[in-house]
Amino acid sequence: MSELNPVIAKVTERVIDKSRGTRSAYLDLMEREADRAPDRSQVSCSNLAHAFAGALEDQAAMKVGRGPNIGIVTSYNDMLSAHQPYGRYPERMKVYAREVGATAQVAGATPAMCDGVTQGEDGMELSLFSRDVIALSTGVALSHAMYDGVALLGICDKIVPGLMIGALRFGHLPAIFVPSGPMPSGIANKEKQRVRQLYAEGKVGRDELLASEMGSYHSPGTCTFYGTANSNQMMMEMMGLHIPGSAFIQPGTKLRQALDRAAVHRLAALAGTRERTTAKCVDEKAIINAAIGLLATGGSTNHAIHIPAMARAAGVQFDWDDLSELSSVVPLVARVYPNGAGDVNHFHEAGGMGYVIGELLSEGLAHRDILTVWESDLSAYANEPGLDGEDLVWREVGASGDTEMLRPASDPFQPDGGMRLVQGNLGRGCFKSSAVERERWTIEAPCRVFEDQASVAPAFKAGELDRDVVVVVRFQGPRANGMPELHKLTPPLGVLQDRGYRVALVTDGRMSGASGKVPAAIHVTPEALGGGPLSKLRDGDVVRLCAATGELSTTADLTAREAAPDPSPASGVGREIFAMFRNMADGAEKGGSAMLATAGL
Repeated sequence: MSELNPVIAKVTERVIDKSRGTRSAYLDLMEREADRAPDRSQVSCSNLAHAFAGALEDQAAMKVGRGPNIGIVTSYNDMLSAHQPYGRYPERMKVYAREVGATAQVAGATPAMCDGVTQGEDGMELSLFSRDVIALSTGVALSHAMYDGVALLGICDKIVPGLMIGALRFGHLPAIFVPSGPMPSGIANKEKQRVRQLYAEGKVGRDELLASEMGSYHSPGTCTFYGTANSNQMMMEMMGLHIPGSAFIQPGTKLRQALDRAAVHRLAALAGTRERTTAKCVDEKAIINAAIGLLATGGSTNHAIHIPAMARAAGVQFDWDDLSELSSVVPLVARVYPNGAGDVNHFHEAGGMGYVIGELLSEGLAHRDILTVWESDLSAYANEPGLDGEDLVWREVGASGDTEMLRPASDPFQPDGGMRLVQGNLGRGCFKSSAVERERWTIEAPCRVFEDQASVAPAFKAGELDRDVVVVVRFQGPRANGMPELHKLTPPLGVLQDRGYRVALVTDGRMSGASGKVPAAIHVTPEALGGGPLSKLRDGDVVRLCAATGELSTTADLTAREAAPDPSPASGVGREIFAMFRNMADGAEKGGSAMLATAGL
């Protein structure tokens, strides 16, 4: 058993040290919550009657307190492919609960919006703040105090972080995340990317593009590229909050149902105990493990925002300095599209999370001794699940089944995790170097400044960007417009790069888990709104972005300039009713949350 890497040990100790006050306050609160949890035998009969009225098949058991009651918080809808399978989950989970003398109820539901549907549309400006709404919805669901454990049904981008934040405020209860798995693989990812770039160049029409996209996103289940949704599932494994190995088992299979059943049975076993509550499981080491998994697999850049936000909800202080220092020693052991050719189904078939966790543990690159929802430490998650007849079993993973996708930690694709902090007189931002060829890690060129992403496409089509250029898209931060993803920029910038130009993107917005081959400084903070450095750039200013040295700067003298005027808040598609979230949001490095900021967390 290898000793823990000294840099990881150092970062962990630093996080523990700077979190002492907030973590202690959080744990004290959770102890008080556990102590004052109501004895339902003493709760008003009227209250209980309201809670039991809808549970026709379980009323008798609930009336006599026969066993624990599990609260299901679901993010089901049938517009979002990843969440469509959840429609039937509650009825099955109630059956699984009865098998072990427990009951289950849908405690509440949360929104579940799809960034894939809203990409480039006005609705994307609600996306980041939907995480706060989901956390609040989870809080409302659990406020009834009728539950002994929590099953969290969620997969996609803001949904898992939102469920996590909400569940952590009820951290005196045990909770397990229950995924539903990815859709089967569609057309090859390179083909999808090729058609997108052809469409950006005007060489194919909408019919060809739509046919290609529907060949990729074609059935219930999570999208198969390694974006934020699948990075969420990876993190839940690294934190020990799933039944081991359940992240990437497809919907509708016997193995999927066996894992769902095990989740309910395990929650029933944990209910009423204090040994493996959510508050105790999600500690500093678990947060560090989530970051390590993100780096080792080249996961979504969105988690540079979500991990600090989730950590704050547990009283843990984690920032981009911590993430960047971890990245310096965590090797990249996986290449999954958009960082590689194969998707998450191929990743799972090659060894998946069991292989990744086994490699990290064997090299001392992750915390083994975390408290998981399962019966042991993280070691259990280094195996893969299977069926022996009708019985759920776990087996050793063995060697990588595809070394183009998964490599040993001793012979990685890159020696570092490829999530780099860049900073300078333009602020602090994130650079996902694992997706970018090394010869493009440094870009220095005159910039072209845009106030929104919609203005980039006309300039591209007019040939105005056919040169070495740093494209700056500003006023895209949390307080400006909710920090939308700017993924629509990828095809035109990719075309410019393929034409031989030196191209980069600098923005205070997000670029998503589908960030690809174009070098980019994203999440730049301070944001442009209110006079941040990006607001003082002008067309033609020379900007330098370098992942190797961690530089994000301009040669222009910004101190002598006036900031560009802040844009007026947009309305429509419900954006006006989210003004509270924009006005109260904190910076990207703290998680871009209005709720956490106003709660003083």
